[in-house]
Amino acid sequence: MKNWAGNLEYSSENVYHPTSVQEVQQLVAGASRIKALGSRHSFNRVADTDGTHILLDALPQDIVLSADKTTVKVSAGISYGALCRALEEHGYAIHNLASLPHISVAGAIQTGTHGSGVNNPSLAAAVVGVELVRPSGELAILTQDDDEFLASVVGLGAFGVVTGLELSVRPSYDMRQRVLTGLPWDTALSNFRQIASSAYSVSFFTDYTGDAIPQVWLKALDSEPALPDLFGGTAASTALHPLPGMSAENCTVQLNEPGKWLDRLPHFRHEFTPSNGEELQSEFILPLSDAPAALTAVRALADKLAPLLFISEIRTIAADEFWLSPFYRQQSVALHFTWKPLQAEVEAVLPELETALAPFGSRPHWGKLFTPGLYNFAALYPRFEDFRALVHANDPAGKFRNGLLESVLGVPAPAGN
Repeated sequence: MKNWAGNLEYSSENVYHPTSVQEVQQLVAGASRIKALGSRHSFNRVADTDGTHILLDALPQDIVLSADKTTVKVSAGISYGALCRALEEHGYAIHNLASLPHISVAGAIQTGTHGSGVNNPSLAAAVVGVELVRPSGELAILTQDDDEFLASVVGLGAFGVVTGLELSVRPSYDMRQRVLTGLPWDTALSNFRQIASSAYSVSFFTDYTGDAIPQVWLKALDSEPALPDLFGGTAASTALHPLPGMSAENCTVQLNEPGKWLDRLPHFRHEFTPSNGEELQSEFILPLSDAPAALTAVRALADKLAPLLFISEIRTIAADEFWLSPFYRQQSVALHFTWKPLQAEVEAVLPELETALAPFGSRPHWGKLFTPGLYNFAALYPRFEDFRALVHANDPAGKFRNGLLESVLGVPAPAGN
């Protein structure tokens, strides 16, 4: 069994598709090592195990709005696309979406996946309740009232198998999307926060070469005023794909045409099925205030990066309170790299890129390619030691551990050390 990109083969001895939460509980209780898999849209071994894999795609795909219509309870394995369609049918929405609507809700949240917008926190920020199966097989419900909730929402699967989530919702809303082309780099760097704040969600697409950013996607609420200033860019007159020369037929509607939130916030239409095995991904998150300096540092490596890149996307994310979230108490900019399927070459250049971003306190996306040994996670995450101790207390035998988690977390020091 391989991941979405086909760049890694999982190590599990057994794979199960349980049809009920009770069956999940039995599988967890009887396993020595076990992990859940979502849509497998990860590029490293964060969800790998040498024991048992559980895929949640056969669980009942429940979507239940609360009586007061402020939250929705969902099964962990459901995709964002399916969730969004169900919410829209009832006139409700969530605050943001990632580029692809095909990813699973629980997997995306556990690894800190996000959309864009200076005032929009990550997808995890919608979570108000977590249902998970502990190592003993016990079913636990975590709420916002305790520290374990803040540790487990972006929990890397280290606290158990998440079987359900409760998310905050809002009334449905309309949006429109436009694309700017040829934004001068000098203008972008000197006005980065202003441009990133010019619409509800803004994404910059570049390979870091040349004097201009090829595309800037602006997703505005229909109630927001029209963009008064193009910042030296040009409004696209036809629909565009983020990759030069690619057809835009599978992209969400552009050219300022109004539409529902679920048909504008992702970059790609839900009915479009992404191809597998054609790309790798990395992403690095750092303080928004450091964006101009960090982007300048990356541009200095453009000659090495561009031959390996399909495209890089630059987004912004509001702060949250989750202990291992890359956005923990930090308004952030995220530099996302979509690489060609050249893993050896990408892994060779990654340390140089990561070293260039290290002075800015760069935090890697947990589900994408990075070099764990280059990071002092305890220095990057103020609650890291608390997270590590809580993982050890909840799972002392390491039932939910794997090689990547062990390289990140290590073993908590004995009491008094």
